[in-house]
Amino acid sequence: MAALKDFLKADDIQKALDAVKAEGSFDHKKFFALVGLKAMTPDNVKKVFQAIDADQSGFIEEEELKFVLKSFAEDGRDLTDAETKAFLNAADKDGDGKIGIDEFEVLVHEV
Repeated sequence: MAALKDFLKADDIQKALDAVKAEGSFDHKKFFALVGLKAMTPDNVKKVFQAIDADQSGFIEEEELKFVLKSFAEDGRDLTDAETKAFLNAADKDGDGKIGIDEFEVLVHEV
């Protein structure tokens, strides 16, 4: 399986993590733009999804979402419960309580 560093630049990852270092500061749109996800093709965004999907279930569940920043770098912080829920609510268009690969791709490319 590919690692995120195969798709994203280390400098961009660090810049994005620095921007959301403070608890409560996570904004998925800003993070996706800074880390370089927004500029990626849908296929590459889906590869990033697969790298984030720790248990390879085909979904990013709430528990995985809490640790999403650690997917980008080991020193990434955990999201707060409020940040996790906001992120999940923004992406979970079908209301099943988890983020599917297509939902993730749509979320990344939202304006």
